[in-house]
Amino acid sequence: MSVKIAALRQEPQLLETMAKWFPHTFGVPEEAYRESMAQCLAGSGPVPQWYGAMEGERMVGGLGVIENDFHDRPDLAPNVCAVYVDGPWRGQGIAGKLLRHVCADMAALGVETLYLVTSHTTFYERYGWEFFCMANGGEGPVRVYRHSQREYST
Repeated sequence: MSVKIAALRQEPQLLETMAKWFPHTFGVPEEAYRESMAQCLAGSGPVPQWYGAMEGERMVGGLGVIENDFHDRPDLAPNVCAVYVDGPWRGQGIAGKLLRHVCADMAALGVETLYLVTSHTTFYERYGWEFFCMANGGEGPVRVYRHSQREYST
C-alpha cells in the first residue's frame, strides 16, 4: 500500500487521528497539538499547518508548521516541527515525501522560506535544506536549517 500525504486543513476528519498520533513523537502533550490543530482548522492564516503520512487509515509519519519550535530566534519563522516516521516505515522515503510536500504546500500558501531545528547533521540536506545557524533551544544549542522556494524557482 502506498503512503499518501494529507494536510489537516484539507482533511479535517483526520483531527482525532493526528491529535492522538503526534504526542508519541516528542513528548509534547496532546492538548498542545490539539490547540495548534484547532488554529489550523480555523484558517486564520498559513500557520500553523499539520500533515500526516497515511497508509490507508493509519498514520505512519507526520510533521507540522508552527511559528517557533522552542528556540530563541523568533525572526526565523515559520518552523517545520515534529518531523517523525514510525520505525517500521523508516527508510522508505516517507520523511522526504513529507518534507517535499510541506515545502510545496507552504509555498502555495505564500510562505516561501521555512526553518527547522534539529540535532541531525546530514539528513535534511538530502531534501534541499541548508544549515543556516545555531540557536538556543530549550535544552541547549540547536542547529537551524532553512529551505527557500525562492532559491529554486529562479
